[in-house]
Amino acid sequence: MSPRHAFIPREIGSIVIGGLALALAASPRVAQAVDPFEIQVYDATANAPGTPGLELHLNTVPSGTRDAPPPELPAHHQSHFTLEPSLGVRPWWELGGYFQMALTGDGSFRYAGVKLRSKFVTVPSFHREWRLGLNFELSRVPEAFEPDRWGGEVRPMAVWENEHWLLAVNPIVEVSLAGAGAKAGPSFAPALMAKFKIRDAVALGVEYYADLGPISAPVPLKRQEQYLFEAIDLLSIPHFELNAGVGEGLTDASNGLIVKVILGYAWESVRLWGRGAPVSSMHRTLRGASGRTARAIE
Repeated sequence: MSPRHAFIPREIGSIVIGGLALALAASPRVAQAVDPFEIQVYDATANAPGTPGLELHLNTVPSGTRDAPPPELPAHHQSHFTLEPSLGVRPWWELGGYFQMALTGDGSFRYAGVKLRSKFVTVPSFHREWRLGLNFELSRVPEAFEPDRWGGEVRPMAVWENEHWLLAVNPIVEVSLAGAGAKAGPSFAPALMAKFKIRDAVALGVEYYADLGPISAPVPLKRQEQYLFEAIDLLSIPHFELNAGVGEGLTDASNGLIVKVILGYAWESVRLWGRGAPVSSMHRTLRGASGRTARAIE
């Protein structure tokens, strides 16, 4: 019992807890799910102005949940394919989109929706080690993968990176714009990562993803989705991104095993407008886990 509730008699506390449990059981079911099409922690970097980029997100669920309320499809043996084009607009602003497909457990391909995003980040001269950002997203996804269909997200980003370490926090707020999710209110889906960089060649570490349910009434632990991924990032090829990981579910509602790969490239050589910031000879180029380049300026 927390200190601020310590004055409540045990009997009254039991009645309150019982009432909340009954209310939760009687309320409409709101699906709690980590986004299966974009399993990624944002590192608060952006394409340079006028620079196009492209990412391909691939993941598969060898061992997943086998039951889902119709019209949702069970995650077991699903594979997800997401194409993400992006374009740098300003040093602090990047636009992007997601085009999603899925291979379901019965072997059929399905259209899985589109998303649009607008990402704002601090400019490279903001701080040598800290980066901040904010991403806004709007989505339209078929009921087979998202029962509320219309949704969005607000994703703050806080990143600390030095020569050896990359630490990032994305305290994501997800919003359903229709259905039971809209009535339940925004949900909290944090994402974190901690990586150790080895000779500027690779980064090794862990990524954590969760959906804890509506902010106003978090769901019980056994109904939350939580995952821990062991992940590796390739850092040695300029403008190229490779992120791979194996994730294990940490709760009863989570899928047992997920394998993911992200491939990406930013075409600096065909920049449509703008020019790069000068790179100081005293400061080397730091690369985030997304594979995009953040240039340090004196």
